[in-house]
Amino acid sequence: MNSRIPQLTPSQAADRTEAVLLDVREASELAEGRIAGSTHIPLGQLPARAFELDRSRPVITVCRSGGRSSQAAQFLAEQGYDVANLDGGMTQWMAENRPTV
Repeated sequence: MNSRIPQLTPSQAADRTEAVLLDVREASELAEGRIAGSTHIPLGQLPARAFELDRSRPVITVCRSGGRSSQAAQFLAEQGYDVANLDGGMTQWMAENRPTV
């Protein structure tokens, strides 16, 4: 993993209200809960759909545990996005009893 991608805790991610939360999990995983207001683009579709993201806003990538979102963050960083990764993913988010929809 590339160490240049910032790793945010759930509380740090929640505080970055200006950021786009990008959930890169598969659609079937969203039933487990997702962060309110997050944008869903599965990792496999990201190269074709990255244009949907607002380049003027920072992006925080999210997956179940942090692996796929790290790949997504690396890809977006290479495309010139200001990106960070949610460390521990949704597993950590829910472990801290943060809200999901």
